[in-house]
Amino acid sequence: MALPTQKRTKSSKRVRAFTHALKKQKLTNCAQCKKAILPHHACLNCGYYKNQDVLKIKIDTKKSNNKKEVIKNKK
Repeated sequence: MALPTQKRTKSSKRVRAFTHALKKQKLTNCAQCKKAILPHHACLNCGYYKNQDVLKIKIDTKKSNNKKEVIKNKK
């Protein structure tokens, strides 16, 4: 089995490890309801994507925890 011939320096280790760091997610605002969403995703609050209604959002008012149910529209 091969062995390294030279010691890996501290800066070399840090430069390599830097690429494995988690990146901060970039968010945009929904054009319809102004909530923060991921880019190129439908808004889970109002169901719009690119100013088109693509999801029907059904809010259950009977339960105390107010869960939202998402139903995809069929074209």
